Amino acid sequence: MAFIPRKGRWKREHLPVTTSTALAANSLVTFTSGKLVAATAGTTAVNLVGILEKAIAATDSDYATERLVSVLVPSERFCVVEGDVTSGLVAADIGLYVDLTDDVTINRGASSIDAAYVVKVISSTKGLFYMRFGGSH
Repeated sequence: MAFIPRKGRWKREHLPVTTSTALAANSLVTFTSGKLVAATAGTTAVNLVGILEKAIAATDSDYATERLVSVLVPSERFCVVEGDVTSGLVAADIGLYVDLTDDVTINRGASSIDAAYVVKVISSTKGLFYMRFGGSH
């Protein structure tokens, strides 16, 4: 499961990551104490930074090293991402705000944080979304 940019302009930023923290490729990230960590269901939209490009695994040679990693950050409003949904995405969800389940999945059954806006339904478990990076939209 992952988030994949589908529309709009994106820029590649190199940002500091928390050492000794595994992160999935194409996952949403946020900052904690000035370093990237995985977004969670409770991550507010204003704190979403971007999409991590490459997975970080415990077996990586630089896993416990201070370093910068590549993150895709939207460079304009209304950039569209394709994302996985826990289940049950339907046409009636288009135009609604929804939350995250975790750093790689949308929770279409919740809307208290409103991290994403449903743009299109691809299937019951996949859709297109405006992510509210930095609280935009």
